[in-house]
Amino acid sequence: MPGRADGLITLGTADALWVDLTADSAVPTAPDAFTRPPAHARAGYVLLGGYLATTVQPSGGQWSVPETAVRQAAAELNTVEMDRHDLIRIGPFRTAPRQEPNEETPLRWRQRITEELLQEPDGPKRAARHDVGRPHHLAGIDWRQTLVEQTRDGTRRTWWLPRAVVKLLDAAEHAETQWVRAARRRQGGAAAPEPPSHPRRPRDAETREATSPQGRPASPRPYNNELEGQLYSVLSKKPGTSRKVTGWACAVCRTTPATVLDHCHEHGYVRAPVCQSCNTQERPDHLYSNDIRVANRYTRLFHTDTDDWLRHWHRCPGCRARTTLPLPHLAAWTAHTACRSLRPTHQVPRGRKPCGVLRVSWTGSQQAPRSCLLTVTVDFCPSGEHRILAQVSYREAAERFGTWLAGTAPDVAAAAGPDCLDGLPAQPRSVITDTSGEGLALF
Repeated sequence: MPGRADGLITLGTADALWVDLTADSAVPTAPDAFTRPPAHARAGYVLLGGYLATTVQPSGGQWSVPETAVRQAAAELNTVEMDRHDLIRIGPFRTAPRQEPNEETPLRWRQRITEELLQEPDGPKRAARHDVGRPHHLAGIDWRQTLVEQTRDGTRRTWWLPRAVVKLLDAAEHAETQWVRAARRRQGGAAAPEPPSHPRRPRDAETREATSPQGRPASPRPYNNELEGQLYSVLSKKPGTSRKVTGWACAVCRTTPATVLDHCHEHGYVRAPVCQSCNTQERPDHLYSNDIRVANRYTRLFHTDTDDWLRHWHRCPGCRARTTLPLPHLAAWTAHTACRSLRPTHQVPRGRKPCGVLRVSWTGSQQAPRSCLLTVTVDFCPSGEHRILAQVSYREAAERFGTWLAGTAPDVAAAAGPDCLDGLPAQPRSVITDTSGEGLALF
């Protein structure tokens, strides 16, 4: 093969080989996967789907990549099946999902796609044309060819990608994170810091503290359920609400001035004013309408700070009356807590480590519990041997949570129950529809 030496091929040769090997792949691939941004071979690696190929520069030579790595990445991609009708919403969201503090990677595919599409007035229609000069590949995948735009109310655009593409890009970010961490350890860099026991104060809260008429910082007053039972859709439209919110301390960490009103997206009730950090921590990670990743922060939400978060979630009359949590949080609890004993472990130098990353998805609707099924799976298993851990019905998950709540936070459980239904709306806000139809977004 031209451009080959000692098992290595130049980046230009790798580009041609990648396109040739993946010509029949169900997932469309892009040329210039090694030489066109966001690929950055000089960093020491190139992402190809969910595979990471290392790059090297022989003394005085061109940057190259092992030919076997390109062939292996292509072989793995060719085994992926893609259903173009099985779509996952990737944006835009009113509040962009944030990644875990130590999980940010240079790829950041969600952020890249959102920024690129928001800059284009015609959105995906213009993006689909190959005369656009900006890069259109991520991890060697031509995501533009699979992008779907849906319009709501004739004005609001939403963007969707096939589930297979989303999982490949997630796998690419995961592989990149693992590689970057290993590289830092080899270079003697400091290990990634552990999450703080309490949410860190946002920078804007540090620089924009409220002041008293005398010019001294004014201490925010504690929140004492003044807004309990009020609907967010009504309260958020009242003049002066935002200014009133900033006068309270965050109802969760109680140390930082509140900046937003957190509310239950399932029932529509206000929970409490919270700071931006707590509002981000409360939100399920990587929300794809009916599919979430159970991030490391749930260790704190369901263990060290359990009482605070359970009290906060049950400030919603609907959740309190049903003795449960909103569906995404109930799903995360089921995967993280109820199915903990089912999660395999792998041998590491200092003992055993839980396998991979937990993900939980659901089908059906929480308005019809008998039709709602939670599926707990493991992504990124090192050996590739674990997939589905458990399938739990919504009703069973709610019953398990009620039992766990009574033993974990009896005061919170005592305030809940079927006798608290007075004043609830006759029809709770439907936020999860049948996944075979449209309108899958939670927010």
